[in-house]
Amino acid sequence: MNGRFGRRRFLAAGLAGAATGLAGCGQLRGSSDAADQPLIDDQLPDSVRLRRVAGGFDAPVALAPVPGTDRQYLADQSGSISVLDADGVRDDPLLDLGDAVEFGGEKGLLGVALHPNFEQNRRLFVRYSAPSRDGTPERYSHTFVLAEFLVGEDGFRASADTERTLLEIPEPQSNHNAGALAFGPDGYLYVAVGDGGAGADAGTGHVDDWYDAVEGGNGQDVTENLLGSLLRIDVDGDDERGTYAIPEDNPLTDGDGLAEQYAWGFRNPWRFSFDGDSLLVADVGQSEFEEVNLVERGGNYGWNVREGSQCFRAEDCPTATPESVRGGEPLVDPVVEYAHGGNPVNGVAVVGGYVYRGSALPDLEGRYVFADLRPDGRLFVAEPSGTEERWPMGTIEMDADGGAPDQIYSLGRGRDGVLFVLGIEGGDGRVYRVVPAG
Repeated sequence: MNGRFGRRRFLAAGLAGAATGLAGCGQLRGSSDAADQPLIDDQLPDSVRLRRVAGGFDAPVALAPVPGTDRQYLADQSGSISVLDADGVRDDPLLDLGDAVEFGGEKGLLGVALHPNFEQNRRLFVRYSAPSRDGTPERYSHTFVLAEFLVGEDGFRASADTERTLLEIPEPQSNHNAGALAFGPDGYLYVAVGDGGAGADAGTGHVDDWYDAVEGGNGQDVTENLLGSLLRIDVDGDDERGTYAIPEDNPLTDGDGLAEQYAWGFRNPWRFSFDGDSLLVADVGQSEFEEVNLVERGGNYGWNVREGSQCFRAEDCPTATPESVRGGEPLVDPVVEYAHGGNPVNGVAVVGGYVYRGSALPDLEGRYVFADLRPDGRLFVAEPSGTEERWPMGTIEMDADGGAPDQIYSLGRGRDGVLFVLGIEGGDGRVYRVVPAG
C-alpha cells in the first residue's frame, strides 16, 4: 500500500530534509539587531494544552475543515489525504496519490483547499511535487503540480482518476517549494510558490534581476517564471487551456509580467492565512531572520534584496526598485520579524499560523498565533498593531498529550475558530487541538 500506510521507509529522509531545508541555508549566525522585537504588554496565558487528536502520519502539513460536518481533511506530505472526525482518523484515506507524488526533503503533497461551494460541487484542490514532467528542463529537480479532484457525495472518498491538472511549474531545485493553498474572501484561489530552491535565490533556474549586488533573483523577477510569488487565479473561469482564468484586477494583467502573480519578493512562503480581508504570509528566511508579511495586491516583499527588513549580503540596500522597474515599487517590510539569535522570540524557520477567532482561549482573541519549525515547547503570538509597523510578540508554553512536538510543520483552523497544531513527536506525525491549560 501507499500513502500513510506503506511509505514509512521515506520518513527519515523526509524529516531530515524538512529540518535543514525549511530552516534555510548557510551558517546560522543569528543577530539581535533584527529590528528590536516589541513585546506584547497585555497578559498572555502562561501555557496552553495540546490535546492529541490523531497520530501515525509521516509528516502532516495541511488541514482543511469540511463545511457542514465535524470532519477535517488532513494532507500528509508522503502523498495521502486522510479524514479526521470526532472518532479520530478513518482507516481508509480520502485520496492516495501514491507514486504520483515525489516525497522527500521539502517535496511531497504540500497543500489542500476546498472550493468555497464544496457542499455543492465537491471540488478539492491539491498542490504536490511530481517527478519531472514534459517541459521541465533536464537539469531541474521536479515539477510543481496544482490539480483538482472530485470528492464523492459521502465525503469519504475521492478518486485519483478524477484528477484535472490546472498548473505545472518546473522546479529547478528540491527545496523552497512553499505549497500552501487557500481561497480568499473574494472566491479566488491563492497559491504560494517558493523561489526555486538552493540558496540566496541564485544558481540553476534562477534568473537575473534588477539588483546587481546579489546574484540571481526569481523573487524580484515577474516576467520569466512564477517562482518567488503568491499567485491568484479564478478556478471558476477558463483561460485558453480551459483550466482557470486570471482575475481582472490582478496587478500584472497589463502585460508587465506573468498575470497569475498577485505579490512577489518571497523566498519560501511556506504557509499563509486569511483573517477577513487581511492576508498573512509566513516567509522562511535564509540564515538570520524569519518574517510574516501583511500582503497586499502588487506588493514586493523584498527577497533577495532583503531578508526580513534587513539588507541581504550587503551593507546598504535600496528601499524600492528603480523607477524603470514597475515605477519604483517599494520593498515592503514584514509586520512580524524575529532573528535566529533574537530574544525572547527566536527559531530557525517560521511556520505561520492564524489570527485566533475561537472562544476557548479569550486571551488570544484577535491575535496572530503562529509557530516555528523548532518550537522549543512554545507557540508564538503577535498583536496586530492596526498599522504596517512591527507587531509586538510574545510566547506561550505548550503542554501536550504524549509530549510536545519536536517539530511543528503547520497550524490548522477548524470550525468555530478552533486551532490545531500539526507536527511530529518521537518519529510520529500527529495532530493536536489547542485547548486551555488544565
